[in-house]
Amino acid sequence: MRGTLRVILDLEGAPAVWQMAVDEALLRLRSMGRIPDTLRIYRFRPHAVTIGRFQRLESSVDLEEARKLGIDVVRRFTGGGSVYHDTDGEVTYSIVLGLEGRPELRDVAMSYRVLCRGVVEALRILGVEAEYKPINDVVAGGRKVSGNAQARTATAVLQHGTVLYATNLDVMERVLRVPRAKLESHGALRIRDRVATLSQLLGRELHYWEVAVALVEGFRIALGYDAIRIDALSGEEKRLAEQLAPRYASREWLYRR
Repeated sequence: MRGTLRVILDLEGAPAVWQMAVDEALLRLRSMGRIPDTLRIYRFRPHAVTIGRFQRLESSVDLEEARKLGIDVVRRFTGGGSVYHDTDGEVTYSIVLGLEGRPELRDVAMSYRVLCRGVVEALRILGVEAEYKPINDVVAGGRKVSGNAQARTATAVLQHGTVLYATNLDVMERVLRVPRAKLESHGALRIRDRVATLSQLLGRELHYWEVAVALVEGFRIALGYDAIRIDALSGEEKRLAEQLAPRYASREWLYRR
């Protein structure tokens, strides 16, 4: 076993600019050995779309529709595709881990398999049989319920991802632009053919706290920790996030591709 996993819960929610700045701050500080391995569970408030670091903005999100609906749009520092974060229907996790003594995390493909197991275990706890689907998805009943993305340094890796428990799929379809070829490669014609929510699969309503608790236990099991320690962001973490936030709020960063 690996001892104790530090856990931060931010379930009141915060804007996308802040959430991305915090995740980057955690990766930087873990890379310097200034914080331990940390799992953070959080929500976006207000609703937001995040796009991958290397995506073209206009081909990833309908900006006019997002503005009409009051949905923030922010570019992540991780790769992957565009994601709709529903305040009332989606929980996001991020986990930052040191690479020392963990060869399985140094290989990108293997690390996705290892870390997505935390989501798979969480869904099992909730009563949903799910599986990891390379390279960065978790699926249940043949449909995607969690998308995941990474960033890494020489000494640490951060993975963050979504859990769709009651996401408004109508709004998702209105604001996300997914290439038809990508949908068809998954045997889908529309986004709602490709994704599902846990509430749909279970036939009952879920609360975000229920999902958060399952994620904490899922990652504890998957990564071999024997305990958790609930914590809050430190002053150093907050200060670094405050320094990083203006970049995520800038037009230059959003329109960089």
